[in-house]
Amino acid sequence: MADNQQSISYGKRRVVWGGATFLFALFLVWAFWPAAVLVDVAEITKGEVKIYVEAKGQTRVKDVYQISAPVSGRVLRIKTEAGDKVIAGKTVLSVIEPAEPTFLDTRSRAEAESLAEAAVDAQAQAAAALEQARAQLKFFKGELDRSRLLAKEGTISKRALEKAELDWETQTALVKSAEATHKVRSHELQTANARLISPNVSQHGNGDCCVEIKSPINGTVLRILQESESVVAAGTPLLEVGNPKEIEVVVDLLTADAVRVREGAEVKIENWGGEPLAGTVRRIEPYGYTKVSVLGIEEQRIDVIIDFSSGEKLPKGLGHGFRVEASILEWAGPDVVRVPVSALFRVGEDWSVYVNANGKAKLQKVSIGHINNLVAEVIAGLAPGEEAIIHPGDKVKDGARISPRSK
Repeated sequence: MADNQQSISYGKRRVVWGGATFLFALFLVWAFWPAAVLVDVAEITKGEVKIYVEAKGQTRVKDVYQISAPVSGRVLRIKTEAGDKVIAGKTVLSVIEPAEPTFLDTRSRAEAESLAEAAVDAQAQAAAALEQARAQLKFFKGELDRSRLLAKEGTISKRALEKAELDWETQTALVKSAEATHKVRSHELQTANARLISPNVSQHGNGDCCVEIKSPINGTVLRILQESESVVAAGTPLLEVGNPKEIEVVVDLLTADAVRVREGAEVKIENWGGEPLAGTVRRIEPYGYTKVSVLGIEEQRIDVIIDFSSGEKLPKGLGHGFRVEASILEWAGPDVVRVPVSALFRVGEDWSVYVNANGKAKLQKVSIGHINNLVAEVIAGLAPGEEAIIHPGDKVKDGARISPRSK
């Protein structure tokens, strides 16, 4: 009887320990069984895909008129300010007066003073010659009067009278010559004295000596290049004017990107400080140029000119020289299969994605066409309605269990 009870007790202990061992084994299997990887998924859809060539640029007035000094001289301080309205042919933009004479060095001043003294002596000499000629003319005038009186009485011959008339006429001509010489010497003296004029005693005279520069167009002053009074040479830029209502955008593209752009392409103009604006490519400049990037690399670039779309009402705050970002439309697909770019990765030379196949990750090769920053055109390998894993991590493998996160 005791043996039977010991046998029953031993059997119970075996059942208990066996059950405990089985449960422990189940716990170990559960603990070390690979858990499903949490992933984010996106549905493959059909829709529009647009490819843009993006570049930075700036706005500018279409026709900027740079006003330059037509003559050398002293330009007076420009009172016009940037933003002022101007009227063609009426608004005076700047006034230029004759420049002050230059200072003379010691040698030049000594020479000028000697020339002035010589001019004084020459004028005195001419004045003396003029007085002599007038005295002789007075004498010949008296001789002529007496000859005419004697000729009436028949005392002298006709030849003697003609000789007296000739002498008077000759001396009259000599007086006129002496007067002209005296004037020439007076002008030479004035010229010599003018060389001695210093800048601090020069006089401009009245306003007839000045040149007024008037606006060539109806518009606005864009920029003052020479505001303060200064002596300028002919051709010196003074200010710029233009019509701020006629604005365009110019962007510089790499030549490799410019070949993807066509005239008439749609453009989105953004990040200028307001709402996005629409535009159109008007012209692609035919001549490229070299520009050094911020990294010190020489790049070949080309300017693309963009007009705002007709009917687009430009904001009042948008003006000349604003920084903008332009997105030029290169290609548009209205109804294509598309996949998020964040789901794509490379396997060798092929594009691939992980798709959700009934709770398991499936590696799928795809053929990609056009691609932008957000989505890519799928040519083959995916169909609308499938789910692609976006931003797959290292834990996502082909065949691995996955669990999509709730949206």
